[in-house]
Amino acid sequence: MEVIKTTIDGVLIIEPRVFGDARGYFFESFSQREFDEKVTPILGHSINFVQDNESMSTYGVMRGLHFQKPPYSQSKLVRCVKGAVLDVAVDIRKGSPTYGQHVACLLCGRDEEGVKIAEQFQKESLTDKCSPLNAKVGLQFFVPRGFAHGFAVLSETAVFQYKCDESYHPEADGGISILDESLGIDWRIPTEKALLSEKDTKHSLLKDFDSPFDINVDLYK
Repeated sequence: MEVIKTTIDGVLIIEPRVFGDARGYFFESFSQREFDEKVTPILGHSINFVQDNESMSTYGVMRGLHFQKPPYSQSKLVRCVKGAVLDVAVDIRKGSPTYGQHVACLLCGRDEEGVKIAEQFQKESLTDKCSPLNAKVGLQFFVPRGFAHGFAVLSETAVFQYKCDESYHPEADGGISILDESLGIDWRIPTEKALLSEKDTKHSLLKDFDSPFDINVDLYK
């Protein structure tokens, strides 16, 4: 697998190595050994995933921007196995030089619609040299602790899978508004077509948010 660094330290894009022929394809969607070999040196610590989740959503669904408060903060390794989503990580660590900044990653499955959307974004990147998105199918996105995470569904339906290094604790749920314009995120979804849960409509804007994370506190100890 190839590990691609992004504009924010610790936020990584991972491209698995795929073996294909006339019969189809094969790849390791996750290898703890290879993850330890290639990702741990970049992060400076190991990651032990303990829970796998899957969700299915329709076009326009936006989930986020979510996190779990300490001491139950989570890292996530996310991917889209059907359709396509725009996935985003927002730095919410107080004192961080990139506080409030985000990294966006297009995640596309290997199905017909996922491939089509990846191709559309590839064409877009040829005409818009400022486009930050790596438009390939099968990418994975690593979101560290101390970041808010969310995604928007760009396909008719999307199946989204993610690994977590901490179990779900509902009492530690937290979030910031996924529609906060100050974050400068282009979700590629018209506002009138955005579908949010009632809970996600009630999260604070970043300017009103008191983050439980601090850049000087090691969240992995």
